[in-house]
Amino acid sequence: MPTLQKPLGRWYLLVGVGISVDATRWPDIKSVERGWRARGFSFGVWTDPPGQVWEDYVHEADELFMVVEGDVELEMGGRKQRLAPGEEVLIPARTTHSVRNVGGTTSRWLYGYKGG
Repeated sequence: MPTLQKPLGRWYLLVGVGISVDATRWPDIKSVERGWRARGFSFGVWTDPPGQVWEDYVHEADELFMVVEGDVELEMGGRKQRLAPGEEVLIPARTTHSVRNVGGTTSRWLYGYKGG
């Protein structure tokens, strides 16, 4: 499980993931993690290269999803939406959904599963 540190100024270092990110473009990650865990969700960070597509996934548990960086499109229930960084989405259990990095740069997003 990655841990978060804020070593200097505006940069967050995600230990165990091997990336650092500009905190001025990220939501308050520690607060997000605490809030999700308090609501009974797990917490993880995912990184995708440009063009990555995760098509037609279904999970048995509710999932929280939040874009942190990049141009990410979420499709759920036949509706496509590009999410702004920091915007939280609840994907209900057993809902078919797809996530696509539609930008030309790496995308990073947070995810968590109910009961995880």
